Amino acid sequence: MKQPATYYHVKGCASRIQVHQGGTRSGKTYSILQSLVELCYENENAGAVITIARKTFPALRATAMRDFFSILEKEDAYNVDQHNKSEATYILWGNLVEFISVDQPQKVRGRKRQILFVNEANELSLEDWRQLLLRTTGKVIIDFNPSDEYHWIYEEVIPREDASFFRTTYKDNPYLDRATIAEIERLKDADPNYWRIYGLGERGVNQAAVFHWEVGEIAGKRIGTGLDFGFTNDPTAVIDVYQDGHTLILHERLYSTGLTNPDISEELNKLDVQTIIADSAEPKSIEELFRLGHNVKPARKGPDSVRQGIDIMRRHKLLLTAESTNLQKELRAYRWEQDKNGRNLNRPVDKDNHGIDAVRYVCLNLLTTNRSGKYFLS
Repeated sequence: MKQPATYYHVKGCASRIQVHQGGTRSGKTYSILQSLVELCYENENAGAVITIARKTFPALRATAMRDFFSILEKEDAYNVDQHNKSEATYILWGNLVEFISVDQPQKVRGRKRQILFVNEANELSLEDWRQLLLRTTGKVIIDFNPSDEYHWIYEEVIPREDASFFRTTYKDNPYLDRATIAEIERLKDADPNYWRIYGLGERGVNQAAVFHWEVGEIAGKRIGTGLDFGFTNDPTAVIDVYQDGHTLILHERLYSTGLTNPDISEELNKLDVQTIIADSAEPKSIEELFRLGHNVKPARKGPDSVRQGIDIMRRHKLLLTAESTNLQKELRAYRWEQDKNGRNLNRPVDKDNHGIDAVRYVCLNLLTTNRSGKYFLS
């Protein structure tokens, strides 16, 4: 009998890491588990440790764990004596299958394993992934729905030389009935972004994202440099802003914690910056840098300055240089606050936005609008 495409992908892949991106009901999770069961049968008494993981245990129990035992019962292979429910482990033909949630650090940093399967891997942090990978000596399989426009999976996993990438949709699952298929295909008209993610299995566009941007090169004229102060936990961020027509090019110059004002002054001397717009909430720091010879001015602020600065940025095409890695991470994570119904509110989440704030300061001070809506340098 024909199986979902993922079953053949898993069985035929020789790469150490397999990445299975798919839409809803593509059969990827069930097929991966079925392949792992068969692997244990084919390697009886090998003593291998197979870890099946998800971010939280309730989610794991309701999905991959349920499917795993459903497969065993269907194949008449379940033996209650081999099932340690309190430890969430099962001895399958002389191999240990364990179920762990990644929100239990002692489990993640526990014993080594030969095979790892991470269900809905996009729920994990990059650190979660790295800890699991470090303790896996053999094959690694991950699956996920591509609901995130930007994610460490795209940056850290898929480009690896030892990784193979597979994308499947509901059309790759021969077991779906007509009613289920019709329900999925209704997404075409109901929600194009959901259709893209759950119907086509393609990367979605996060509707809560504040900015959309691309990587590019420096062009045009440097209009100013923004400075956001930090110290212990928050970094000091220095960002150059260039303007080329209706495009703003952002170039990260400094992004570091633990810098005193004299340290910042030394760094600014190395950077050959000219007009610096800094956080006006730090008048003492601005004055100290000014006395050290830097042309530092306080940013214009007001009750609506955050939204105004964002609005100016959003009216331009944004390019970030390849070197601006920290600013790129900030922009990927920068989101509008949402209400309980998932509707965007007109204010961003105030978190991890130090480089963004530095850019806003430049926009608020050096880019303004006249009544015709055209931008000019002030």
